Amino acid sequence: MKSTKINAIAFKVSESIHINSLKTIFNQPPIYSDNDELFYNLEDEKYFYVFKYGIICFFNFSSIEIDALKRKITTALKGTTIKNPVSESIDVICNSKETSVDFDSIKLRDKNPEKIRLIMLNLSQSVALDFYYNIAEQILEDTRRHTNILEEKGKLNISGKKLKRYIGKVLNIKNKISENLYIFESHEVANDDKALDWLNLELKKKFDLIDRHHIIHHQIDIVKENLDLFKEIMFHRESSRLELIIIILIVIEVIDLFVLKFI
Repeated sequence: MKSTKINAIAFKVSESIHINSLKTIFNQPPIYSDNDELFYNLEDEKYFYVFKYGIICFFNFSSIEIDALKRKITTALKGTTIKNPVSESIDVICNSKETSVDFDSIKLRDKNPEKIRLIMLNLSQSVALDFYYNIAEQILEDTRRHTNILEEKGKLNISGKKLKRYIGKVLNIKNKISENLYIFESHEVANDDKALDWLNLELKKKFDLIDRHHIIHHQIDIVKENLDLFKEIMFHRESSRLELIIIILIVIEVIDLFVLKFI
């Protein structure tokens, strides 16, 4: 059988996707479903993968078909819709003489849906990592700006309320990364199949998922350490202000007693 090149592409389209709402859009059962994801074979060897963390992935669809499907699922999108979605694509050579994961493509000896699903899963996680890396990098840059001001002027230029909101934003991102990126979890079928397990490991290496995951967590940890320092400085500043107020009140009270004594 002649080998064929098929494109797989994933997009980060929204903050999240309502999985149950999406089920009602399509008049067919998915090949696989759980609370976090849906995997469909919408037509003959045209696969569509959806993740609750706002990622959609297409296999063997034209750009026109992809745009039509994006419009179709609009009602299932939750939170902020991304106008310029982060995306990534990979060519998959099906019916190849061997299965291999190369620099610019992935070769499969057949069109096993579970192998295709593994490719789409890892590709989608790679897109999610790109999205969260950009956010983590921006937060880290904002934190550097505050530490530079602290170094130059010896004081922070962020108020207590803004700092609390900033800390909440960082913790929220960290939680989303932990909840949505199951990088270290094995595909349930791969656990029982050596060929799938090998493919899963090779795909993780190709997309550098584990190292990128660690980098993002490291960036967030650096930001959190800086924010903890900012909190201490803010607390010390508030404590000093309170102490000054108490001293002023005591002085006023002493002056008042002194004045009353000589009246």
